Amino acid sequence: MADSKKYRPLVIAVSVLVPIVVAILFTVRIPDAEPLTFLPPIYAGINALTSLLLIAALYFIKNGQRKIHEALMKVCIGLSLIFLVMYIAYHMTTDPTPFGGEGAIKYVYYFILISHILLSIVVIPLVLTSYTRAISSEFISHKKISRITFPVWLYVAVTGVIVYLMISPYY
Repeated sequence: MADSKKYRPLVIAVSVLVPIVVAILFTVRIPDAEPLTFLPPIYAGINALTSLLLIAALYFIKNGQRKIHEALMKVCIGLSLIFLVMYIAYHMTTDPTPFGGEGAIKYVYYFILISHILLSIVVIPLVLTSYTRAISSEFISHKKISRITFPVWLYVAVTGVIVYLMISPYY
């Protein structure tokens, strides 16, 4: 049995570095690059698929099908990485799109967007800690943190789709 504590420095490093690198890359524009305007519906679709697979993974673990759960969780992590690469690529080639809604919907949009962004930062150490505990066969502590990780990750994935749907008329 491996010890998940040995992964702690890596979890911390990745959890700190990813948001910093993403923030830095948001300030970088690739000169003369073709805007990758086709990416938002794709990465919104990835968020939607991640949402469904997270729910499926929960179903399978609740029904004692650990191998399927494990495979689905690995796919969700992979999809999250693909999303992140596409999201960064889009923002490095395309100017930001301002939200054009007015009135109450504008406040709803910004509430969803800000909570989505903040929780997308919070979910990184949660996912990594949940994963390292699982691969270390520390299933009691894995289950404990996963009860926090799951709803946060699901919220981030679902609100990613909602943000896309709300901003897409203004692209």
